[in-house]
Amino acid sequence: IRTVRCFEATRQKCCRLEQEQRRAREQLACAAAERAVLEVKLKHARNQVEVEMKKRHRAEAELEKQERKLQLVFELLLQEPSGSGVLTAEQRSILSTLAGRHAARTLVPGRSRSSAVDESCQSLLSHSDISYDRTDDDVVRK
Repeated sequence: IRTVRCFEATRQKCCRLEQEQRRAREQLACAAAERAVLEVKLKHARNQVEVEMKKRHRAEAELEKQERKLQLVFELLLQEPSGSGVLTAEQRSILSTLAGRHAARTLVPGRSRSSAVDESCQSLLSHSDISYDRTDDDVVRK
């Protein structure tokens, strides 16, 4: 009778363990599905960040190009003798002030347009703080 009770206790313990195993497998399957969804979202987010960074770089390059053109126009208007006949003294003064401000803003060494924007907005996030390391994508799955 003792042996039968011991076998029965062992059988009941095995049944409980099988149920726990089923629940654990279900939780694992749910976690794996959620992980797959999150990986897809991460991939899309990384792609979107990459696209936006490319757009930003193109826009900054275009802005620099336009600023160079504007600087050349300022210099041309201020330096040409024909400009003195067209512009009044007040207009020349305003142009030289604008050209000076523009030159000081664009010619400060080590200062890019994006840092000026980050500083003026007192941004807590900077594009340089974001890590784009893709080694996390290469997770070994067992």
